[in-house]
Amino acid sequence: MDATPIHELPRLPRRAAAGHKGTYGKVLVVAGSRGMSGAAVLCGRAALRAGAGLVQVASPVDVQEVVAAGCPAYMTTGIRQHADGSFGDGTAEETFDLARSADVLAIGPGLGRGQGTGTFVRSVLDEITDKPVVLDADGLFAVSPFTGVARRTAPLVLTPHPGEFARLTGDAAPTTDAERHKQAVAFARMFGCVLLLKGSGTLVTDGANLYRNTTGNPGMATGGSGDVLTGVIAALIGQGLGALDAAVLGAWVHGRAGDLGAGAIGQTALTAPDLVEHLPAAFRELETHW
Repeated sequence: MDATPIHELPRLPRRAAAGHKGTYGKVLVVAGSRGMSGAAVLCGRAALRAGAGLVQVASPVDVQEVVAAGCPAYMTTGIRQHADGSFGDGTAEETFDLARSADVLAIGPGLGRGQGTGTFVRSVLDEITDKPVVLDADGLFAVSPFTGVARRTAPLVLTPHPGEFARLTGDAAPTTDAERHKQAVAFARMFGCVLLLKGSGTLVTDGANLYRNTTGNPGMATGGSGDVLTGVIAALIGQGLGALDAAVLGAWVHGRAGDLGAGAIGQTALTAPDLVEHLPAAFRELETHW
């Protein structure tokens, strides 16, 4: 069975006149490690710019102060760590407690690939089955090759680039558009997840529907860009969009921010923080359809 193409973008939810910070979702970002604290900062800042009511960033205690200095508008929590600055033994239980008060989790940016990281990520996925999770970057590495997770009552969104997707599947990365479409749809259908396969013409599918994104440019091929996207998708889920709609709209607005940034400073100089700074203008375009 072929997937049904999605031709229209989902609508950005209108902000309620009587809304408050609790109305728009609490995002828990589980990210960062020594040397990669910036990934946690980018993800947390992007979630705020994408409309999340509350954002809490959980990172190893060694980098908590650095992450806290990255933005005054999110909360931070320090988690026990290994000697290498990554999440340590027993930290999954600490994360369980934080997750229970969140509406959605974003896991993976800058976690590192140190001892125990894979066990940590799988433990969180197996335990927190009733909260939507957006899994990216080192979080994807931790579950590769992907054989599925515990039965979930809430969605799982995976956001790999082609190399990460190849590790997830255990197969060679697709080289043609037809192969990308076929493999992406088959993977999402098999595991009951939402898959966002990055690249020129990013694909988003839940195995039954397929969307090909048209925004974005080569200047976005820079470190940290994916961390921004993770935060955006998590924030949209927290505001009430379904996982597929949040991934589709997130891909569009992330790429649109990149296009606006490239228009202002060019593609060569574009960096991930520039994407965060241009998210407001991209979202403003969506608000014109309210």
